[in-house]
Amino acid sequence: MAQRSQYQTIAAAGMKSLGGVHLYVSRCGLPKDLIDLVYLRASQINGCAYCIDMHSRDLLKEGVPVEKIMLVSAWHETDGTFTAREQAALRWAEAVTLISETHAPDDEYAAAAAQFNEKELADLTIAIGLMNAYNRVAISFRRPPDPAP
Repeated sequence: MAQRSQYQTIAAAGMKSLGGVHLYVSRCGLPKDLIDLVYLRASQINGCAYCIDMHSRDLLKEGVPVEKIMLVSAWHETDGTFTAREQAALRWAEAVTLISETHAPDDEYAAAAAQFNEKELADLTIAIGLMNAYNRVAISFRRPPDPAP
């Protein structure tokens, strides 16, 4: 499938603005591997091949075992693979990514709030929203995964 547009250069200022949010999230204090797990899960739900590839590679570089990365889409069915904090983050990522269906239910919020303080939960939600924005742009313009190094 061919990429429809070189949106990265055509709308460079807009992409740079998203990059500013990305920089904020990377410095917010949440662990990078946790953020990348959430980025990966949102990208899986949205079907963004470019982002699935990128965040899987990032997790591998961070030393996350490939077995764990492969189970992100089925984290509900694992036992002991993901910490309680990771499970809460993944659950919240699903609720926020599917917001038109879930409306971010109170029980999902409570589960996330039990694992994250208010600022962490706000930052986690910003990260999820950011990834959904990136997914929508990449999918809309059919951005393919980068070639393997």
